[in-house]
Amino acid sequence: MAKTTQTKTPMKNEFPKGWDEARVQLTLTSYESQSEDDAVAEDEAGVLPSESVIRVPRDLVAQVRELIVRHHG
Repeated sequence: MAKTTQTKTPMKNEFPKGWDEARVQLTLTSYESQSEDDAVAEDEAGVLPSESVIRVPRDLVAQVRELIVRHHG
């Protein structure tokens, strides 16, 4: 049986409105050069005092969302 060779076509990056390759690179550079303390401070600043951030297995995400909706009902 003959083997078929598939060539991969390079994927074209598609960016959200207002974003381009330069903005992505600038963002990556900023985060890669950020100290661990600055990263933690940024993460903590994005969470309200009445909120928590937890890891949830993907197969439970829908159920957790439903619980949150019911709670805020």
